Amino acid sequence: MVHWSVGLRQSLAENEYSLLTLFASNHAGPGNQNRNPIQFDKEQCLQSPPQSRKDLLLVTEIFYSLQGESRTMGYPTAFVRLTGCPLRCRYCDTRYAFHGGQPMSLDEILTTVQTYRSGFVTVTGGEPLMQAPCRALITRLCDAGHQVSLETSGVLPITAIDQRASIVMDLKTPGSGEVERNRYENLAQLSAKDQVKFVLQDRRDYEWAKAKLREFHIPERCEVLFLPVCNPVRHVVDSESEMADAKTLPARTLARWILADRLPVRMQIQLHKVLWGDAPGR
Repeated sequence: MVHWSVGLRQSLAENEYSLLTLFASNHAGPGNQNRNPIQFDKEQCLQSPPQSRKDLLLVTEIFYSLQGESRTMGYPTAFVRLTGCPLRCRYCDTRYAFHGGQPMSLDEILTTVQTYRSGFVTVTGGEPLMQAPCRALITRLCDAGHQVSLETSGVLPITAIDQRASIVMDLKTPGSGEVERNRYENLAQLSAKDQVKFVLQDRRDYEWAKAKLREFHIPERCEVLFLPVCNPVRHVVDSESEMADAKTLPARTLARWILADRLPVRMQIQLHKVLWGDAPGR
């Protein structure tokens, strides 16, 4: 049986339907922790919806750290990690954000973020766009004077996002196990302030990413990031056998490929993994 949060008290708007699957998955029981969220019949839910608040978001964590990737890598940044994701990427390092989370209003989130006195704020997940109020949160953060970036998997529409925010959008590679979920039409929404990120596990992923760069002329639209699926401790290991055993791509190997092909991309290693491994809240 699904139990709804007591804190949700106003009528449910249609564009909040995705939030239903989040709350349901949080109470689906331990046996479902690695499965996709429970699905509902949309019309049935809208005919007799639970009570909701339009400004409520499920938040896994809010924390302050160095940005580990993207254009603002290395800058002290406040992070808002929203709960829930429709994907199950094989290399995912934030599985703890699939379920759980605490309901917070937009005002509560902004108040918490402002305690860090950070110019940079990143809204991430999970997949933050699963929750309809995410767009309002981004606008509120921009209005408060923050430089805001949105990290998204790119499998949901990225329309109607405040133009002041920078979008860091993934294209999921074959190695992720979720390549069929990409929405290539999202690329048309990106501009020079945005970035497209490829997380690469092996040569197959690399060749696939190269093909997508050419097919969609991505470097002419925005900055491109190539990141290896990397061992956080031995992140520059150069052993092909260890790469196969660990299912990681040595950073030096990826660097050689990029240089040999003269690709117009920025290679990065996740700084937070070098510093703190997979510790949450870092």
